[in-house]
Amino acid sequence: MFFGASSLSLDAKGRLSVPTRHHEALMASCKGQVTMTQHYEGCLMVFPQPAWEAFSAKISALPMSSLPLKRLYLSNAMSVELDGTGRILVSPELREAVGIVKETTLRGMGHYFELWDKATYEAYDARIKKSMLEVPPAELNDITF
Repeated sequence: MFFGASSLSLDAKGRLSVPTRHHEALMASCKGQVTMTQHYEGCLMVFPQPAWEAFSAKISALPMSSLPLKRLYLSNAMSVELDGTGRILVSPELREAVGIVKETTLRGMGHYFELWDKATYEAYDARIKKSMLEVPPAELNDITF
């Protein structure tokens, strides 16, 4: 399970250094094999290979009426491998698709990560928090803190 957030910078070649705490888990669970794809909210989803296989199977099984979702997730997917120093290459196509230039935030989402352009995430986060204050999510009604 992946949790927490990390502020990271892409290098000149578009490589991202995966934080050590995640690097070790990725090596153990999938030998450093990850798949990235776009998300409709403007980030990249980064899956360890076993989680990608489960996710892509669910997307593939969707009916034809879901073709736009299938196209978004499957046709934009790219598999990469952590290099010897724990970096992954984020392709120019994926970077351009979600507006990642240099400064990013990597967000642990349980079984996968989200990779956001830092400024895009900050704007998204502020908008979502404001929305939740105005109308708290119904999903929270049955949760006790």
